[in-house]
Amino acid sequence: MAGNSFGKTFTVTTFGESRGEKTGVIIDGCPANFPLRIDDIQAQLARRRPGQSIQTSQRNEMDQIHINSGIFEGKTTGMPIMAYVGNTDVREKDYKHILNHFRPSHVDYAYEMKYGHRDYRRGSRASARETVGRVIGGAIAQQILQEKGLTFGAYVSQVGALAVQRPWEELAKSRDQVDAHPIRCPDPECATKMQALILALVLLDHILRSRSYSRKGL
Repeated sequence: MAGNSFGKTFTVTTFGESRGEKTGVIIDGCPANFPLRIDDIQAQLARRRPGQSIQTSQRNEMDQIHINSGIFEGKTTGMPIMAYVGNTDVREKDYKHILNHFRPSHVDYAYEMKYGHRDYRRGSRASARETVGRVIGGAIAQQILQEKGLTFGAYVSQVGALAVQRPWEELAKSRDQVDAHPIRCPDPECATKMQALILALVLLDHILRSRSYSRKGL
């Protein structure tokens, strides 16, 4: 990951590691006196929670949002917003077996070469856990845009060589239709094939991890 901050007028800076105490975001540039709907942010976090399907991380995290600054009496103050979720299902002991080994499908080697230091417990900043901060920032931005009459949607259109062939207008009219399948693809037939491909790659990943490269002698 090249950096931790995104945007200029509306700046999102994520922080925290996968196996650290918490993961979150600092948002600078949010307009003042905006009535922020915390429940809507929580709903977006619920959409990305781990453990919802077999092809996602099986961590048991509630991802309850905590906001420490930038909000007063339900409205934004114009100051930076600091929000985070706690990491409770850390299980650091599960990572002791890679103390002296690199995982070929992860960034273990690249991070050690870049920083000269390796925290084998954390999964580093390259974990999907980092997206918690992006989801919070995106959920806040979405509320601001909705007040301006702007709405948008997204869905998974391609996994590997498998691509949705029909246009969006024929596939879905709402987010509920996108969320009906854990792949977040509104084309049921294509979504099923995507899921099978992902599970096959996960199996290959486990095989490669069992043959991870040793750090000794580097």
